[in-house]
Amino acid sequence: MKYFQIKKMFLLVLLCIWPQSSVTASDVLPVFVSIIPQKYFVEKIGGDFVNVFVMVEPGAGPATYEPKPRQMTDLNKTELYFAIGVPFENVWLKKISAGNPNMQIIYTQEGIEKLPMASHSHDHEEETHEKEKGHFENDHRIKDPHIWLSPPLVMIQARNILTALIDAAPVHKLSFENNYKTFINELIDLDIEMRNMFAEKRKSSEFMVFHPSWGYFAKAYGLKQIPVELEGKTPKPAHLQELINQAKAKKINIIFVQPQFSSKSAEVIARAISGRVISLDSLALNWAENLRNAGLQLKNSLQ
Repeated sequence: MKYFQIKKMFLLVLLCIWPQSSVTASDVLPVFVSIIPQKYFVEKIGGDFVNVFVMVEPGAGPATYEPKPRQMTDLNKTELYFAIGVPFENVWLKKISAGNPNMQIIYTQEGIEKLPMASHSHDHEEETHEKEKGHFENDHRIKDPHIWLSPPLVMIQARNILTALIDAAPVHKLSFENNYKTFINELIDLDIEMRNMFAEKRKSSEFMVFHPSWGYFAKAYGLKQIPVELEGKTPKPAHLQELINQAKAKKINIIFVQPQFSSKSAEVIARAISGRVISLDSLALNWAENLRNAGLQLKNSLQ
């Protein structure tokens, strides 16, 4: 009896003095990402070995964002910056790099062929058909940066993230690779779920959205977005009337908006068609759940 009591006490002492975690502060990579969904991706692969800071804060948009002074300070201590091709990077990445020459910038969009930004649909079917036949090289329209809203494209980004993390911290290579495999399987499952969700025949595959964030999602699952906004500008009255007529003709009764943009134009259209305005956040942190919810909302709008 006494032997077992001594043994128990010895084990308790060992538990008290043994490190509670194998991860120390020196093991953790400080990294920056441009937008909130990237935090989800990097943490999925980096796990406990990354501390992820987000540049574009909640409620802000990545088109015209300007870093805060404290963010510029944090960037000076950062080893990796994961870019994704959003507009503010065009202005700020050079400045950020100049402030911390030792920081490596990873372009996670590498390997992705970007689509032109969606414009108002005027039923120019012949023009669209020609572009789809391979004339993108002559298309100088703004490229769509919203590559984080398509699971197949996130798989490409995940590979770029994995490579960068292994290069920066090869000692954690096995952990990163295992996390990556798990994440890829989750993406495959989500992609299959989305494909099944939109596999049923429906009367229409078109939906109306204020800001054209959902082009890659739409392409992946056989849908088509009709944007209210044109090249970052609120539509003028004539354009609004055209959109109202289009919505009525296509029996669209839901206009999707994003929290980062004004919903006034969408509300005008919704009132004119006796429809509703529903918010879809393209920049939510819980990326998988948010995409799943967006899919359900879009599916319901098409029925």
